Amino acid sequence: MTQPRTRITRTTIAASAGLFIAGLAIGVQAQFDPQGLYSARAIFDADVHFETAPHSDPSEVVDMLMGDDKKVHAIVVRSDDAVGQNGDYLVITNAHFRLVNHEQDGETSHDIIVDADQEALEAMPRYDQEWWDSARQRTREAWHSAGEGAESAWHHTQQGLDRIGEGAESAWERTQEGAEKAGRRISETLDNWTNDD
Repeated sequence: MTQPRTRITRTTIAASAGLFIAGLAIGVQAQFDPQGLYSARAIFDADVHFETAPHSDPSEVVDMLMGDDKKVHAIVVRSDDAVGQNGDYLVITNAHFRLVNHEQDGETSHDIIVDADQEALEAMPRYDQEWWDSARQRTREAWHSAGEGAESAWHHTQQGLDRIGEGAESAWERTQEGAEKAGRRISETLDNWTNDD
């Protein structure tokens, strides 16, 4: 029953994208405070607005890319034609987007703002099979070179290491430290990747 109201709100936001980006969206209260926990489903439902094309129709999130540290390192956005990227699927790293929360009638929704100039948009990698295969290899290498033997966080938990016996706690700490360092390396690898690579 709340779906039509939400869609009307999104339409209002899209129609006033220039004001929205300035933080003055009509009919909703923008929240910049931490929400604490975020639903991937809600992120996929978020409209994506590009600061370089404030009057374009909203673009959409089609994928979220996570590393072995279990963290989101990038989103994939299908750009609206008016953004000037031919409707390409763009890999947008965390450094180039922010999330805005909206509270209305007790419900929270999100919008994503892409903060990148036209040159940066042109340089963003295009999401296709060739890029995916190369990105997996590069980030795997980044993980191994920086993680100092850290295992993927997807495969281990503290409880599992506790079952190993003595030394598990220090092993877990080393794993965590290595994973954090490797996670930063994954982000750096993706942040420094351009469309020409």
